[in-house]
Amino acid sequence: MPDTSLSETLALAFDLISRQSVTPVDAGCQELMISRLEPLGFKVERLRFGEVDNIWLRRGDSAPVMAFAGHTDVVPTGPEANWDSPPFTPEIRDGMLLGRGAADMKGSLAAMVTACERFVERCPDHQGSIAFLITSDEEGPAKNGTVKVIEHLEARGEKIDWCLVGEPSSTDKVGDIIKNGRRGSLHADICIRGHQGHVAYPHLAENPVHLAAPALAELSQEHWDHGNDFFPATSFQITDIRTGSKVNAENMIPGAVDVHINFRYSTEVTADELIQRTEALLDRHGLDYSTQWRISGEPFLTAEGALVSAAQSAIKTVTGYETELSTSGGTSDGRFIAPTGAQVVELGPVNATIHKVNECVRAADLDILSRIYEQILENLLYEPA
Repeated sequence: MPDTSLSETLALAFDLISRQSVTPVDAGCQELMISRLEPLGFKVERLRFGEVDNIWLRRGDSAPVMAFAGHTDVVPTGPEANWDSPPFTPEIRDGMLLGRGAADMKGSLAAMVTACERFVERCPDHQGSIAFLITSDEEGPAKNGTVKVIEHLEARGEKIDWCLVGEPSSTDKVGDIIKNGRRGSLHADICIRGHQGHVAYPHLAENPVHLAAPALAELSQEHWDHGNDFFPATSFQITDIRTGSKVNAENMIPGAVDVHINFRYSTEVTADELIQRTEALLDRHGLDYSTQWRISGEPFLTAEGALVSAAQSAIKTVTGYETELSTSGGTSDGRFIAPTGAQVVELGPVNATIHKVNECVRAADLDILSRIYEQILENLLYEPA
């Protein structure tokens, strides 16, 4: 059991981290959050899609709706022998809270809950509504989590106005970075075909790797756009190349090469444009190829508005320093929420150890984060008597 001298936020973080919720397992984390929020007047909706547990909690019936969004699932620990202490036995060492999920993102979940507890106690008749959208499918395929909850809400016309995602956004100190958007992510599996043959008789075969290499080199050097004030230029990466040589004889020229590529793209270009330009380049090289494309997230941006202003002001009030807006990093579940018209930002602890062995956060940062979340609620929903 956690030390009774711990703050409410840290005690709750301990309890959440101790639950082995490796994606897509929730391990009771959501019920723990419900047990804290339902007594505050939150209406609870448990939404299970496939093997994924999700919850939608809402306090209030009117707009605007300020929603906290997050996930209870964590990535696997890897060999536990590599950890300095058991990954699901949280402890504080030298001021750092250690444990899988401390940063990503059970620490944020604990801070959200305690921020709401304090705010509702002080302002029980706040404006609008407070909501929680929590999934256990963010670290996995993300097929039966937030995206399905949003579809469920949209189907009945229920809208989120402002959404704060608790992803670990900070770089050096809590609150120094707010993610106010994310780049899109576009994947492709490309199969480039040649003609199989014996390595000693290359004139009787066509090596697909050799055929593909000039086109792949040109793709890697292509300038897709210049970015803009909020997004860096679109990037292209080759993430995998396979020929099947491990299952064929090593003296065979393969008959095909499979290449996986990824674009992280800005709002200056669309997925359709990237697909057209890529396939036009492959055509110019005269390749015999096929492609399978998949968008895992469209780019989104909350450039300005009440939520960004409230978050910037809250960080200044609590910490005394200015924050920076950024769209860097990977995708998040914000990509499913922003297309509904919601303003979306991501604000959480320092992300230096996420998904790593010995994941940790500075323990004091979670109490700071909780106060920031509370101040955001006050900035958006407090109505003076």
